[in-house]
Amino acid sequence: MSEVKEKAIVLLSGGVDSTTCLAIARDQGYTLYALSFRYGQRHLRELDGAKRVGGHFGVERHIVVDFDMRTIGGSALTGNGEVPKGRSDREIGRGVPVTYVPARNTIFLSFALAWAEVIGARDIFIGVNALDYSGYPDCRPEYIRAFQNMAELATKSAGEGHPVRIHTPLIRLTKAEIIKKGASLGVDFSLTHSCYDPPPDAPACGRCDSCLLRRKGFAEAGLEDPILYPE
Repeated sequence: MSEVKEKAIVLLSGGVDSTTCLAIARDQGYTLYALSFRYGQRHLRELDGAKRVGGHFGVERHIVVDFDMRTIGGSALTGNGEVPKGRSDREIGRGVPVTYVPARNTIFLSFALAWAEVIGARDIFIGVNALDYSGYPDCRPEYIRAFQNMAELATKSAGEGHPVRIHTPLIRLTKAEIIKKGASLGVDFSLTHSCYDPPPDAPACGRCDSCLLRRKGFAEAGLEDPILYPE
């Protein structure tokens, strides 16, 4: 009789970090449930990437939750503001950028927590990173600890002695280390999408913060980025 695997929900954006996180969860023996969001972002190419990645890893189920953060606004990723391009490493690491979406990870993790209760999963994986993270406040270890504390108070499963655990396997890694980890686990990075503002005739702009961090990570990892960028 085969052993029943534990279920894990993985927040999957289709980018390098979340895809590597999915690979780590698979490597740890979990049955994979992928959760993505159509939240009014500038483009839906990231969801195309998430679909490709989920299919590649053979997830048990992949759902996309719909809600519209454009109603609230407050971010260049959900409005008409300009996405910064060509910034230096120092500029990227200074302050909270206009691409920050208010409370996004809190919202995403809350959906994951709800789904975990429904399917009986005790583990949630999220690819947040406290090093190459562009200044987002909801990617810090202290934020994750606070959400974990809340999750242990706010759910029926926790009250019954089965709290959900939030896993952040990438939180202390550089982008290069994340890419090396993903490559060692067989991640096909050509399936992923990272760009905040892709042009209509290319898969990525190559100049937004996300593209720059990705390109720097591949260069430092000594690996070729399979994504083509306009020069």
